[in-house]
Amino acid sequence: MAQVTFKGTPIHTNGELPAVGAKAPDFKLTSTDLKDVSLAEFKGKKKILNIVPSLDTSVCATSTRRFNEAAGRLPNAVVLVVSSDLPFAAKRFCTTEGLQNVVPLSLMRGKNFAKDYGVLLEDGPLAGLTARAVVVLDENDKVVYRQLVPEIAQEPDYDKALAAVR
Repeated sequence: MAQVTFKGTPIHTNGELPAVGAKAPDFKLTSTDLKDVSLAEFKGKKKILNIVPSLDTSVCATSTRRFNEAAGRLPNAVVLVVSSDLPFAAKRFCTTEGLQNVVPLSLMRGKNFAKDYGVLLEDGPLAGLTARAVVVLDENDKVVYRQLVPEIAQEPDYDKALAAVR
C-alpha cells in the first residue's frame, strides 16, 4: 500500500506500482471504439502509461495534452491515457482538444488494471478511482520508469518519463 495526498489529505492506494525491471501486468481496457485492448495491441513499441483519475479534471487534461504534444516526436512509442472515464467521454475530450497522438483507454471493463498496477484509491473522496501515475514500458513490456505522483492535484514529471522512452 502506498500513500498519496489529495489537496494535502492523505489517501491510500491498494498496492505499489510495478517495480522497475519487472514485466508489466497485462490488462484489458476499453478503447473509444468499445473494443477490448491489451498490451499485445502495442507489441514492439515503447509505452507511456499516463494513468489519471478522470480527463474531466484540469490536471488530467493538462498531462494528456503535454504527453500528446511530446508523443509526436517519440519514435516507436505510444502514449496510453488510462482513466475511469467512459470511452465516449474520453473520445469527446480528445476530439475537442484535437489530440491525435494519445490512445485513451477506459477502465470500464478493466477494473483489474487499477488493482494490478497498485493505483486503486482505497479511501478518501476519490476512492474507487486511480491515483495519478506514469509507467514507462520498453518494447518488451518491462518497466523502465515509474512515478506515483505524491499529490493527485500535481502534474507528473514529464521530463523523466520522456527521457525513459528515448
